Amino acid sequence: MSVVNYVGKNVKMGRNVKIWHYAYVGDNVEIGDDVVIGSLAHVDRDVKIGSGTRIQGLVYIPPYTVIGRNVFIGPAAVFTNDPYPPSRRMVGVTVEDEAVIGARSVILAGVTIGRRSVVAMGSVVVRDVPPEAVVAGVPARIIYSREEYDRKRAAWESGAGEQPRP
Repeated sequence: MSVVNYVGKNVKMGRNVKIWHYAYVGDNVEIGDDVVIGSLAHVDRDVKIGSGTRIQGLVYIPPYTVIGRNVFIGPAAVFTNDPYPPSRRMVGVTVEDEAVIGARSVILAGVTIGRRSVVAMGSVVVRDVPPEAVVAGVPARIIYSREEYDRKRAAWESGAGEQPRP
């Protein structure tokens, strides 16, 4: 059995990049070092991905998206690039360094996800997320700070915390 991936023309790929089964990487994509792209992910043309970023399976990243360094994008997250489909003018999403995008989140065209911010799974982000904020819901709203998120995560990992309920 062979694994079929598509990697387009003029793709610049850093060192130690892993692209899993049946993934698509379009033309003119720039990928930094130590990036992982999961199975069935679709990274369209003209996308930039910073070093250390992990993109899980079934993620869709449209043209003109810019993703910073050390970003985590959970399974089946969808970014958009057309605020008035189907239009002839597109605008990408910007995800700044160390942000976390939860599974099945939807990020609308033109939105910026701030540095070290967190988007809870299943959220629909319709406006910019400030740095260090945690957002959840439909539409997404700020529920607490990244500092509180990190405390809750550490407690969870140690066995002392509860499962999150935004």
